Amino acid sequence: MNQFNLFIKLIRLKKPIGFMLLFWPCAWGLTIAYDFSNSLDKYFYYLLLFFLGSVLMRSAGCIINDIADREFDSKVFRTKNRPIASGKVTIKQGIIYSAMLCAIAFLVLIQFNYLTIILALGSMPLAFTYPLMKRYTYWPQLFLGITFNYGLVLGWTSISDNITIVPIIFYLGAIFWTLGFDTIYGFQDIKDDEIIGLKSTSIRFKSKPYLFLKLCYAIFFINLIILGFFMKFNIFYYFGLVVISVHLFYIQISRLDIENSNSCLKTFKSNNFFGLIILSTLLIGKL
Repeated sequence: MNQFNLFIKLIRLKKPIGFMLLFWPCAWGLTIAYDFSNSLDKYFYYLLLFFLGSVLMRSAGCIINDIADREFDSKVFRTKNRPIASGKVTIKQGIIYSAMLCAIAFLVLIQFNYLTIILALGSMPLAFTYPLMKRYTYWPQLFLGITFNYGLVLGWTSISDNITIVPIIFYLGAIFWTLGFDTIYGFQDIKDDEIIGLKSTSIRFKSKPYLFLKLCYAIFFINLIILGFFMKFNIFYYFGLVVISVHLFYIQISRLDIENSNSCLKTFKSNNFFGLIILSTLLIGKL
């Protein structure tokens, strides 16, 4: 039972924000590609598969991240008690757990078409090299955005079995969404990261944080407008964009206090609800 509890802690199962932020882009890509004049059975079935895949791959990614960062985690107050950093779970155990999760995720993946399977397998190097980026570049959040939003393209190809400019536009915009919210998350650890020599966009733009966040979210918002044009969404989609703009620029920026860890964490977590807002707006736009 003790090992089971450590496993749950290791994969952050009690902190669903991680796998939900991985799931939402999948749901977005699936939604813009799906023809809702057909039966909804396939839509909800694929939503379930993407949700399971998000939980499994995020869990495996947490383990790989903790193995790679074990020495750094032990020096950061927020992460020093993680199972691998504290020595309660060995590296060998972590590798075994991660391999098991990836194997189950592969069983989920093969339910999709060949293009989606190939593209998903091609993203594996991104998923497992991301933890190393904070050692070499101030842009690890950019690599996270490229990785986390890859599911948007997979959601599209799972239905359309091809790639067009539409999911690419949405994907590029979503990268800046992740770049923004993960920079906010990084402000929690900025002092510890500077001491131990880790890099992040939080450190890179600490002198002008709000300007950087506004730029990231503005790019994402502009891409949503362009998406609406290409998809020929109805007028209600653009009303939804008003709600989206309020969330991005008021809730996530104007109310943010980067000097307050609780404010940073609360703002970061608000992106789970924001993912639902985006999904709802896409659904309304396709009515």
